[in-house]
Order: sequence, then C-alpha cells, then structure tokens
Amino acid sequence: MVAPGFLAIGSGPAGVSAAETFRRRHPHIPVRILSADPALPYAKPPLSKEYLGGGHANLELHTAGWFARHHIDLRLGVTVDRIDVDAAEVVTTGGARYPYWHLVLASGSAAVPLEVPGGAAAQPLRSFADAVALKMAARYAATAVVIGGGLIGCETASRLAGLGVSTCVVIPEAAPLLRRFGMDVGARVSDMLADAGVRVIPSTSVEAVDADGVALASGEIVPGDVVVAATGVRPDIRLATDAGLEIRHGHVVVDEHMRTSAQNIYAAGDVTIAYNVAAGRPIVAEHWRDAAQQGLVAGLTAAGHPATWDKVPGFTCEIGQFTLTYRGWGAGYDHSTVTDKDAGFGVVYRCGGRVVGTLDVRASLSCGTSSTAPARISR
Repeated sequence: MVAPGFLAIGSGPAGVSAAETFRRRHPHIPVRILSADPALPYAKPPLSKEYLGGGHANLELHTAGWFARHHIDLRLGVTVDRIDVDAAEVVTTGGARYPYWHLVLASGSAAVPLEVPGGAAAQPLRSFADAVALKMAARYAATAVVIGGGLIGCETASRLAGLGVSTCVVIPEAAPLLRRFGMDVGARVSDMLADAGVRVIPSTSVEAVDADGVALASGEIVPGDVVVAATGVRPDIRLATDAGLEIRHGHVVVDEHMRTSAQNIYAAGDVTIAYNVAAGRPIVAEHWRDAAQQGLVAGLTAAGHPATWDKVPGFTCEIGQFTLTYRGWGAGYDHSTVTDKDAGFGVVYRCGGRVVGTLDVRASLSCGTSSTAPARISR
C-alpha cells in the first residue's frame, strides 16, 4: 500500500498545476498523479497549431527528470476505475489502490464520436497520439475533409491546407464558429478559411464516411484521403458520477475554491462548472489556460491556503494568418458590436447591457499568406 497524500487524476493542465502548486506548499507530503495517457504531460493547444503545421512546437510541460526532482510520483498509462469516497481511495482498473488525503479530479474531456456509418474511421485530434497519426497521414494525403466548424475544426483545416493538402471543412451551421460568435463573425471566419485555401461547405450534415470520402446529406461526395472528426468534446464525468458527486448540466459542480460536494475532493478543468468570483455565477470554461488556473486554485485550497477563481476565461485560435483572442464568460449574449480595425476587427458582446465578452482578431502579414485577407474580413 502506498502512503496517502495528495493525488490528482489527470495529467493535463489542471492536474499538473494542482500537483505542482501543492508540492510548493508541502515539500514532504506524498504527491502523485495518475494519468491514463501514456505520454509525459504535454500542452494540447499547439497540436492543432504549430505541431500539425510542421513548425516548432514546445509541447512538453515538464520532463520526467523535473517530476523526479520535485518528488511528484507520475504514473502514466493508468486508468482509474473508481473513487472509493468512504475509504478515501482511488482504485485502478488493475486493482491497485491509492489512498489520498486530498484528491483533485482533473479527468478532462473526450472527443465526441462521429456517429454515422464509417464514422469510426475519421481521425480525432484530442491527444498527442492523435496529432502524430494525423500529421503522418497528412504527409501522404492529397485531400482532406474536416467535419466540424468549431475552434479545433477551423484550426485543423487551415493547417492542413497550409501543408498543401486540398482541404474542405463541413459544418452543419450556416457559418463556422456561428454558435459562439454569431453570423457576422462566422461569415468573416469563412473568408479567413477561404484565404487559407480551405473550402467551406456550410449548412449540411455528414451521412457516411467510406473509402471514397465523405457522403453529405446534399448528395455530394467529398473526396478525403484524410478525414478528421472535429465534432466537439464531452466532459469525462464518469468517476464523479459513480462517486456521487454533484453534477449539473454534465459537469462537476465546484465552488470558487474548486471544492466538490465531497469532503477533500476537488475538481478542475474541463469537467467543472465552477463559481467564478468575477462573473458572480457558476460558469463552464473548457480551455487550457482556465484549466491551469483552476488547478492552481485547487492545489492551494488543498494545501490549506484557500484561493478563489476570479480570472476572466479566454482562449486564442489561429486560422491561417489570423489570430482570434476571446475573453469572456461564453454563456450567451443578446447584442454584439463589431468594430473594424487595421488588419482585423474587434467585437464586444453584451447581455442585458453588461459586457460579457470581447473578441479581437488580428492578421500577421508575415505568415506568408494572402495580404488581401485583412481587407476582406473588414466590412
């Protein structure tokens, strides 16, 4: 039996940040991370950016030596079967038991499968292994189809096109990023994708995936040597649900200190709906920086130094030569104001007269793509 102490489930930004933060406060208490991923902890945002595009990408969060020097016991390729709340233990699928004094659930999210005939053949882009497989497949591909017009779908499509692959993106909505940013921005994003060499096929659904490519509801067959399913993600709340933690709208409920409904169990990252002090309400924030910040709060609170989550969530997205930077609560708006700027534009989102989000879009003309694009997206 291993000694009890601090235990994190998940080696993403939330789990690593929580463990690192706790270790700084308590140099002698055992600290352990259990990760189902066999790879050393890595950054996911570059997977659909620099890494897929063939550029330099610094993926490594910490080396194996770093974890050893800081006496953090990192167990890779370990799948947790259940949390025994009464015994304060975590049980793996192999039957190993890990007792804890403080537990941080940072199990992240999983890709939503493409549930059409042949959909299992479509490649996801959720892990380092997924990115390696997609990057290798793109080397030998003449055509690619990306299914889904969200952040990952847009980034992936533009990067594949940048590699010289004839790329289409198929989306059920009238424009990419429509649900998040509205039609005005969605139309401009369509222009960004077109400038990057991507054909956008809106307002249609996928019927099947086969050796010839992707069959659409419109009857068109879109050829694709590579097919990518960018169909969204779903929080991995299995362990939390089985442990009886409070769940709301498919997320683990935590307070501003990242405490769950169970004593000495915290949650951080994609799995949570967390109370944000600045917003004054619980919100869902499913992005890298937010997960790291929540992990820090969880680690401090577990260490006996309660902190609060008060940062404004946000993310960046790269589409061709354009960088989109969003900050806000992401829970809907009733009014938006678009302001054109040199080589880009900005948007302010309001709900009930209150600013709930901002979007800044800028072009970098050094990226080697068309210099006419900034004029096209400013309307």
